[in-house]
Amino acid sequence: MYKPQFNLRAGSLFLLAFFVSLSVFSQQIKNLSGANTPQDDMNPVWIGDGVLLFTRANHFQNVGGINDPGDIWMTKKTPEGEWSEAIHRKDLSTAGYDLALGLEDILTLLVFHSGSDRFGVFQYSKFGQEWNFLRQVSMPEIEKFQGAITGSVSKGGKYIFLSGNRSDSRGNEDIYVSEKLGPVQWAAPKSLGSAINTPGQETSPYFDPSSGLLYFSSNLQLGAQGKDIFIAKALSEDLTEWSAAQKWVQLSSPGSESAVTFISPTEVVWTTTQNSDGFADLVTYAEITPLEIPNEFNAPETVAVSQQNQSENVTTVTELAPLYPSSAVGMPEVKLMEKSVEMEEEPVRWLVIDQKNKIRVENFRLMAKSGEEWKEIPAQNQKINDLKASGVQLLRFEAAQFFPTSISLAELKTKEPNVILMTKAETGNSLLLDKVNFKRGTADLEEGDTFDFLDQIVGFLSENPDLKIRISGHTDSAGDPGLNKALSLDRAGAVRDYLVDQGVDFERLRISGWGGTRPIASNATEAGRSRNRRVELTIED
Repeated sequence: MYKPQFNLRAGSLFLLAFFVSLSVFSQQIKNLSGANTPQDDMNPVWIGDGVLLFTRANHFQNVGGINDPGDIWMTKKTPEGEWSEAIHRKDLSTAGYDLALGLEDILTLLVFHSGSDRFGVFQYSKFGQEWNFLRQVSMPEIEKFQGAITGSVSKGGKYIFLSGNRSDSRGNEDIYVSEKLGPVQWAAPKSLGSAINTPGQETSPYFDPSSGLLYFSSNLQLGAQGKDIFIAKALSEDLTEWSAAQKWVQLSSPGSESAVTFISPTEVVWTTTQNSDGFADLVTYAEITPLEIPNEFNAPETVAVSQQNQSENVTTVTELAPLYPSSAVGMPEVKLMEKSVEMEEEPVRWLVIDQKNKIRVENFRLMAKSGEEWKEIPAQNQKINDLKASGVQLLRFEAAQFFPTSISLAELKTKEPNVILMTKAETGNSLLLDKVNFKRGTADLEEGDTFDFLDQIVGFLSENPDLKIRISGHTDSAGDPGLNKALSLDRAGAVRDYLVDQGVDFERLRISGWGGTRPIASNATEAGRSRNRRVELTIED
């Protein structure tokens, strides 16, 4: 067990100044060479031999492609201090969410998987340069976590610290610890308690058993501005009692810091978000820099023990506060008090991608529809509640030489980037008219969303007068093939007629009806048949 050793001043007043620290900029910071992309790089884990593993989300090389929530990648540090270009570790990744936790022992790597194929913590064994799947370990109640998990195994493989959301979590994500019980047996994760976990987010825990220090990211600990790295000290052997957390000012910046790991006692790698796109990069000091780690920790002044949501942005928190005098020896007596904590909503993040070439579309415009009016709005720092309050119902992404793409507010995500796939208007590319609907069994267009969508196509074709397109209608395989082909042709014709009525030159539009001969999904299920009933646009010479 970890033996706590600490210098504790019980009940003393501990204040953190609320200011934007510039200390992180007093030393030169560099991105890890080749390790950074427009995608999110998260949860770095150092496993020795120059190897840093991390999770990269929404990269086209991921097993699940652009929509993959996270695969494991690797970058290496040379003896000269240079970082290699990051490579994808397919041997450690699945089509779901994958997270390297670190080494259990010198030859065994622990990995968390969340997806349809695997869920839980798994062991991988090193063989040459490859990692081979070994087996799943037993960790009761891990299935209670919802969504993505971050965390790491402590040096020596005794503890796994995890951050995630459960029904008993105080905030969006809380930090938990699991103790190793046997070769493949781990205890059920238990919360680190209210000194660590706030009504906000606590993520990416890293525990150093030699010092008893826990490093983690929080957006609601005292002094947090956005997300910052905090440090707390274990005050009990069972890791259930902790000191008040201190902000690691040295790593603080105007951006957001969401994870840190130690390469050596004098060198760290951390993730930071400095750009307006909201995606995290891996960074380190360009030269070895003395680490300014606190060596004195205080008892928690105020510990929140319960919470009750009042609205989307405000939470009522019941807290334990010390009674005076604050100079009392030992742990102070406490009283219950309540206060409201405002939870700041995070801006929506966008990952706008060329669907064919899997590269990022940089120069796009964001249009918002309020009532019947469309207007351009800034792409950055948009919050869902603000959009709702201004009456926005629909968003449209526009970029030169790309078909417009729309998304409703109900489809937006806040905890991960919103992947927007755009189709470039070049010969051979096809666009699925997924918002175009017909009255059942007929070629009559539904009104409302269908007309709004086709009006966007009209606007795009007006801006690109040299394009010629083919409109192709498709049905499922049910019924008479001849009737299906006729219906598909009639539906393509109905789309063409609408576009012509809105001013598009008839000679630019050609139509085809394929019936059920070109399915894109199985006709054995209703979901598949629904996908096969469609209309597409294809750019022609």
